[in-house]
Amino acid sequence: MPSSKLPIYSALVANIIIAITKFIAAAITGSSAMISEGIHSVVDTANELLLLLGISKSKKPADKKRPFGYGRELYFWSFIVSILIFGVGGGIAFYEGITHLQHPHIIEDPMWSYIVLAASLIFNLVSFLIALKAFNKNRKDNVWKTIRKSKDPSNIVILFEDAGDVLGVAVALAGVYFGYRYQNPYYDGIASVIIGIILTAISFLLARESRSLLMGESVDESTVDAVIKISESDEAIEKVFYPLTVYLSPEEIVLVLETVFKNDLTTKQINEAIERIQAEIQSQYPDIKKIFIEPHFADSKTLSLQQ
Repeated sequence: MPSSKLPIYSALVANIIIAITKFIAAAITGSSAMISEGIHSVVDTANELLLLLGISKSKKPADKKRPFGYGRELYFWSFIVSILIFGVGGGIAFYEGITHLQHPHIIEDPMWSYIVLAASLIFNLVSFLIALKAFNKNRKDNVWKTIRKSKDPSNIVILFEDAGDVLGVAVALAGVYFGYRYQNPYYDGIASVIIGIILTAISFLLARESRSLLMGESVDESTVDAVIKISESDEAIEKVFYPLTVYLSPEEIVLVLETVFKNDLTTKQINEAIERIQAEIQSQYPDIKKIFIEPHFADSKTLSLQQ
């Protein structure tokens, strides 16, 4: 499960407050970019609630219907969130921008927009920094590689969502400022379209990562090599074939080991070896919750075929 819900809660509170103030400012000024930003904040609020729902459902214990548990609920709801960012946030921002370009309206008094957008920028920056801190806590590589390797979509979703919020507010602020300064309503409409492009780009990136996790990803090569080393160091093991692994949730991995046992072992010794190997692997990698060891023997035809 996610290491901390703080980034989600901070983003949720910030977006509720920001959404209300943006819609009030939009009603006063008639700004298209402000309406787009208000909708953006509403979508973000729904996203945080869906992520919290996914986290809650993913903790449900395994039962007869789902013997491997409900861990992938988090991946499913993260995928839904990525679609919502595009379908609702990006789509409405595009629509609002195009509509404003077709029916331009000059902002009469931008003061409320400036106040609300400045406050929004501060709230979003604070939320982004909290999400960035949580992201960097477990970061061991550059940003892109860390994103690709991460198995916790909630932190990634919040990080990119907050980054999109900061960019969106900056674009909306620019649209309002230039639209009023030059008395040109098209700046405001263009800003709304740019916000839609930003949300669409973020949506596609998050959907790609969430889809990959939902379909099932294996552990990294270093972990696989370590598992093989641990297994082959046991006195009962002759050889271990390449393990099969899959993430069921950020902290729940299933491991399948095809192992070649020495020929002179009794059934009792094989069972004891299996228990030893399972205990040793889980002591070093507690996220590997389920381990299935399939025994083979050095003189079997299976060995020669699989080599």
